[in-house]
Amino acid sequence: MTYEAQIAETVLIRGHQGDQIDAYLARPLNALLYAGVVIIHHMPGWDGANKEIARRFAHHGYVAIVPNLHFREAKATPEEHSASIRAAGGMPDDRTMGDVQGAIDYLRSLPYLNGKVGVIGYCSGGRQAYLAACTLRGLDAVVDCYGGGVVAKPEELTARQPVAPVDFTKNLPCPLLGLFGIEDTRPSPDDVAKTEAALKEHGKNYEFHTYENAGHAFFAVDRPQYRQHAAVDGWKKVLAWFGQHLA
Repeated sequence: MTYEAQIAETVLIRGHQGDQIDAYLARPLNALLYAGVVIIHHMPGWDGANKEIARRFAHHGYVAIVPNLHFREAKATPEEHSASIRAAGGMPDDRTMGDVQGAIDYLRSLPYLNGKVGVIGYCSGGRQAYLAACTLRGLDAVVDCYGGGVVAKPEELTARQPVAPVDFTKNLPCPLLGLFGIEDTRPSPDDVAKTEAALKEHGKNYEFHTYENAGHAFFAVDRPQYRQHAAVDGWKKVLAWFGQHLA
């Protein structure tokens, strides 16, 4: 029998402008070296579902970290955090990227990291994962899970989110996996096609997979949008992608 154990805990990291924020860290409990994964949580927040994802990555041999991107809201629950973020006009990209860079740097400081770090995001986190891969340092692979807003119309841009992530595609230095549902409206199949066109135009290493009979949030086991066929196959593709590019 193979020995299995893991440790999961809340840690403190330095995020945007040196702010100290919470993050959830999960890793296998032995003396081997592991690749790192930054998990960018969805808009519902730094919740149990995303911490379960971190523990799942640890089970598969990764050191995974989920930075609390809503930390500064100082509300009682993830739902209240999200409500205040929406009321303010969404997550500010500069602050979010500062926090994600802090999570990358934290992983890279660990003595049990193998030197490779990937990033994965869900929903709004998928958009932020795409943006992070194009604009931050220290990433070796990215997974965008139905990130809405990678493509944006001019009228959809705001002071908090002033540039569509797709406009940074030429700067993408690492391979990208995208997983989508055909019934999604954000991103719609047309949005996905526009993103794919940009990746092709700039000669990037990517794979896109779109699932039939699935819409937004098909990975979310605690929500009615969950679709078993897409989630099970999607997990296989995510682990294969990181296994290929972070080993």
